[in-house]
Formats: sequence, structure tokens, C-alpha cells
Amino acid sequence: MSQPVPIIELHHISKQFPGVLALNDVSMSFLPGEIHAVLGENGAGKSTLMNILAGDLQPDKGEILLEGQPLTLASPAVSQQAGIKVVYQELALCMNLSVAENIMLTTAANQSALSLARRGRMQETARAALARLGMEHINPKAKVGKLSVAQQQLVEIARAISQQVRVLILDEPNSALTNEETAHLFEVIEQLKSKGVTIIYVSHRLEEVLQIADRISVMRDGRYISTMVNDESVTLDKIINQMVGHAVDHFRRRTSETAPTREIALEVEQVSSLPALKDVSFRVGKGEIIGFAGLPDSGKDELVSAIFGLSPRSGQIRVQGNTVKPGSPTDAIQNGMALIPADRRGSGAFLTMSVENNTVAASLERISRLSFLRSDQIRQTSAHYVKQFDTRISSHQQKLRTLSGGNQQKVVLARGLATQPAILILHEPTRGIDVGAKSEIYSIMQDLAAQSVTIVIVSSELPELIGQCDRILVMFQGQINGEFSGSEATEPAILACAMGQTLPNGTKAVTL
Repeated sequence: MSQPVPIIELHHISKQFPGVLALNDVSMSFLPGEIHAVLGENGAGKSTLMNILAGDLQPDKGEILLEGQPLTLASPAVSQQAGIKVVYQELALCMNLSVAENIMLTTAANQSALSLARRGRMQETARAALARLGMEHINPKAKVGKLSVAQQQLVEIARAISQQVRVLILDEPNSALTNEETAHLFEVIEQLKSKGVTIIYVSHRLEEVLQIADRISVMRDGRYISTMVNDESVTLDKIINQMVGHAVDHFRRRTSETAPTREIALEVEQVSSLPALKDVSFRVGKGEIIGFAGLPDSGKDELVSAIFGLSPRSGQIRVQGNTVKPGSPTDAIQNGMALIPADRRGSGAFLTMSVENNTVAASLERISRLSFLRSDQIRQTSAHYVKQFDTRISSHQQKLRTLSGGNQQKVVLARGLATQPAILILHEPTRGIDVGAKSEIYSIMQDLAAQSVTIVIVSSELPELIGQCDRILVMFQGQINGEFSGSEATEPAILACAMGQTLPNGTKAVTL
């Protein structure tokens, strides 16, 4: 049986940025009505390739064919007219506008002022697009800012399919979704596929790619590596090997001394931050890695803010015996805490600043003399962490926004470590970064723990917690509902605890 004519063919695509060859002679094809995953580490060239298909960037060399005919995607408008739609990880919605207005935004931009009749047709079109996604219950008049993240994601997709769509590019579409919301998204994707829409699926969640993709293409260092039909011969290890060029032990289980033998480094006693947290208590030993698991509304994310002083709280927090003032991040830092936030781009990084300035931003007192910053100390500090973490940069003056996600995360981590913390809090430490960068981050964490740095990880990825932590505390309805370590720390047991079940003996974990 002959293969159908590809809807899109890329022939020898190259793209150069100052100091970086982002795409190097890439050839790839996408078939009509398939789910085609494009994988690679951060910096592999996936985003550049998708931006070329979206019309946001122009290739320096190469050719693009649409159903066998040459096509120049000179702008996003040309790409959209060709039926290529993109839904990015960072949603491009207007939160103050209605669902219908967001869905019809592109069409409305090309029309004169909307009349009442046109506004009525706009809502009808929006309802039809939502119905295709099984979202009939969403009111087209509702403000997008009032919707959940999952609903906003589907509104973005509804906008893409409200006009003729032949190719839908999804860039990390479920990075902020729960398992239930992800399952619904996959149903939507399958529906679109059944109607002949080609789905180009870019994701770092490899297990999900194996679940949904028909074919999988791998890129590495700006080059095309291979395309595989997703059958029983394709395994997680095979994909990872092609992505990074070697085998990666990305979920190894941590083995170390048990917590009771350690000197106590962090004490949290009856901490509350209503309504999210209620009388949370635990202790962490020096050099221990402790993890927090839980569903999105469990209170685990609010615990980060309460401990680091970003939100009001009651109760006691002590670092190495010293009491930390509530509601004061400055006091938390002075007492030896450092936080690597979950929202790397929004609150964790100064994207327009250089690598070296990002690295020292939280430790200015250490690199200044008589209130003047010492440029030699800034350079030395940056160089030290770039070398230690093997951060891929062209220079220490390179703007952080030009780095890949994994390298941005390394710089943000370096900024926290430059304060020489006793307690390092990592909130979703590997969200949105590839498996190779994950492995490197995990190695850094293990080395820090070996140097007696105490690490608190709050993560929604259970394999990450199971592989890296000495103990895992599970949050439910603002409280600690269970504690797991060793062979007891399995995904089914932790998930059951996160949904409110108690430990086998019928009691909650005792951590104090």
C-alpha cells in the first residue's frame, strides 16, 4: 500500500541566528490525518522549525511544499490562509474579552466594526467550534479570564479550528493540565484526526507521546535524526537515546542514609495559610531531599509561598534553629533559604538581562564592596556556575531569553545557589524542559544533597519525586495526608493518598 502524499514537506531547511545554527539541513514530512510528534531536547530546533511553519520566521535555505506545491510562508497570515494553525504553550488569549471574541479575533481583525448581526454570527461560529471540542457547556459570552487553564487551552484550539484548519501545531499543549484534562484534550485531538486534520504535537512528556502519536520524529542539535512509526518496537529508552545521543538514567532511584540519623535543618510547625493550608508540620534533615506531592488544589503549591514568605501564614518555621519571620522573603533568604519558582519565565527569570546578571541578582551583597558592585566578582560567579552546570551559552552577556528552557533553568538554579543556601526549595524544577536537561538537573540536585544542602521539591511529576527523594509527603485538602519512602513510594499508593485515602494502618503520617 503506497503512502499518501504528504500535506507538508520540508526539504533541506536551515536557519542561522547570530552565533547559533538553529536548523541544519532539516528534511521532514507530515501526512494528512496523522498525529506526528516532534521531539528533541531544548535547543534541538523544534521551536524554530514550528515558527517557520507558522510564518513567524523565514528559512535561510530550503523549500516547503504544501501537497506537493512550493509554498512561501512569508507571514503568519499566509500560514493561516494555507490552513496551518498554531497553539503555543504560552496562550495568546485576551483575558478581558469573551470566549466568542477570542475565538473570532483573527477574523474580526480583518473586518470593519462589528454590527449586532455580525456579533450574533460570531457567537454562533464560536458555539460550533466549541461543540466540535465537546465544550458546549461553555458560554461564548463568558470572559476568558474567568475560565480554568484547561478551558482556556481549548478556547485557543477552538479559535484555531473556527476557520479552515488542515494542520494544527500543538506546542506543549498540556503542560499545565491535570491528568483528567489531558485525557479530554487527547479525545479532542483524536476527533480532529478522524476528520483529516494533521496534528503536529511538540511535547516533553514522552510517555504521552507513545500513547497518542502515529509517527515520531526526533531532532538533535538543529538536525533531523529520524522518523519512527509508533509501534511495539518504539520504546521510551529508544526515543531518549536518539534525543540525547546516549542512554540516560533519567528516573534513577535515590539511595542514601535514612532521615532519623540526620541533623535537623528545616522545621515547619503548625503552619497555616487559610484557606489553602491547615496546621502543616514536618522536619527535614540536613542533606535530605524531601518531596511534596498532591493534586492541584491540595495546598502543595501554596506551601511553597508560605515557607518562603511570599504569602501570609501562622505557625513557626526554623532554619538550623533560627526562626524565620512570616511574610518576608528577605528574611527567608538571610536565614539560608533559596527558592526556584515554578513559573520560570514569569517570575523566575529576568529574560532581558544577561546570564551573569541573572546569576548574581539575589546575592548582590556578596559581590559588592562599599555599595559598589564588583564586575570581577560578577564574572567569576557566573563563570563558576556555567562551568559547574555545563550551561550552553555563547557568552556571559547573552540575554537569558535567547537560551533554551533547560539552560534558563540552570541559570535560575545558579542564582539560588549563589546565595549559598542551606535550604533549596524547588517548585516544579523540570517543568517544560527536556529529558536530557532533566537528567542534568537531577545530577546537580544529588551533588548538592551530598554537600549537605537540604532540598525541598514540590512537583506534579510523581516519577520525578519517586526517583529523586528520600521521602515523599502527600498533601490533601491543605494537610499532610501521608508519607512514603523506599519501596512504599509507588505511583498508585501516592495517587490514592493524594485523593484522600489514608495509609494502610488507617492513620496519617506522623512527621513530628
